[in-house]
Amino acid sequence: MLSPWRDDGSVTVEFALVAPAVVLLLGGAASVLGVLAGAVALADAAGVVARAEGRGDEVAAASAVARLVPDARVEVSGDDPVCVRLSRTAPLPLLGALVPLEARSCAAGGGE
Repeated sequence: MLSPWRDDGSVTVEFALVAPAVVLLLGGAASVLGVLAGAVALADAAGVVARAEGRGDEVAAASAVARLVPDARVEVSGDDPVCVRLSRTAPLPLLGALVPLEARSCAAGGGE
């Protein structure tokens, strides 16, 4: 005997409703991880550039910026310690937004 409350196809409907949400959630997580990876790369580059500037090696500092974070803006201040501030923006594609990133690092100046 057939029940008046048939649920044929309910799994398909539930999947059709949940699948886009899962895809958006995974895409959002991947975007956030990309921004976090950019922040870590910027912090690492700031340390490398600060150490090079502390040694007085501007060529190595410029090379490090060009290699590690080519689109970053660089500000150097001080003599001892030498402080470096790198800044850039990272895209957050699902929101169509740009996230500002900044990293600072200082190193002892006058080193050889």
